[in-house]
Amino acid sequence: MSILITGGAGFIGSHAAVELLKDGYEIVVLDNLSNSKIESVNRVKELTGTEFPFFDIDLLDIQSLDEIFLKEKITAVMHFAGLKAVGESVELPLLYYNNNVTGTLNLIEVMKKYDVKNLVFSSSATVYGNPNQVPISESFPLSATNPYGKTKLMIEEILQDLYVSDDSWRISILRYFNPVGAHESGRIGENPLGTPNNLMPYITQVAIGNREELQVFGDDYNTEDGTGVRDYIHVVDLVKGHIKALSYLEENEGIETFNLGTGTGYSVLDLVNNFKEVSKKDIPYKVVDKRPGDIGICYADTEKAEKLLGWQAEKTLLQMCQDSWKWQVENPEGY
Repeated sequence: MSILITGGAGFIGSHAAVELLKDGYEIVVLDNLSNSKIESVNRVKELTGTEFPFFDIDLLDIQSLDEIFLKEKITAVMHFAGLKAVGESVELPLLYYNNNVTGTLNLIEVMKKYDVKNLVFSSSATVYGNPNQVPISESFPLSATNPYGKTKLMIEEILQDLYVSDDSWRISILRYFNPVGAHESGRIGENPLGTPNNLMPYITQVAIGNREELQVFGDDYNTEDGTGVRDYIHVVDLVKGHIKALSYLEENEGIETFNLGTGTGYSVLDLVNNFKEVSKKDIPYKVVDKRPGDIGICYADTEKAEKLLGWQAEKTLLQMCQDSWKWQVENPEGY
């Protein structure tokens, strides 16, 4: 009886694989390796001392997906697979809609065929658009300002409609805030291909000398130091939230949405300063124009996850920086 992890070679998927194996679950990993490396799968096996099936397939290949369900005894799915670069989604919207939405539709069709109806879906805080207050709770109105966010929102709506049509499905929708950090061993971590889209890997690459300086997008927000404030969560805390959501599905019927964050906002410069303290490196930065669609302050109300899942984030911003730095130092060029 296995948990299928789609996108299981990626940053969050690989950490989920480690924690699931640690907790005694059996897993099957699927990834098309378009934005990840097989080395992360090898290192998950190394860290856990456990072998598991890996399939290099794309969710758009429904025939190969069907064969996995035919071959493996899958009981639930953690769905991480998807393209996730906001800027790229604006340039290539059709690619994002086809990959993220069609891929998910294929997955649901095959799950339905094999009567596998427990699903944990990786959504995003981008579905809140530009909220007019913080902290952000699950009941806030939803909107999206870019194609990436719209694919997440569309998939959420598809899952809601699916449940209305067949209430034997058990679905957890998890809206992430800003995952950072790495496994404490330094063996797996965030491995962006090309220029990082996220703040932490950009900082670590500047610290290690791979990039000259950090670009800070705007310093005139209505925040303590003028830079944007976000809710950064350690990736290990995040995936422990997924396992809690999986356990919740085993005990509870229905479809539920949960925020996964710390409930605390940190500015860009808070992150830079904590990282400098950990790494003992200078992080030169240059303030540039704000990006279209960026918002000033965004952090989670985590009360629902605490109450229903019995989960809350535990790791501090300093620990997030320490683990990110250890990963970067031990893997200066990534995998």
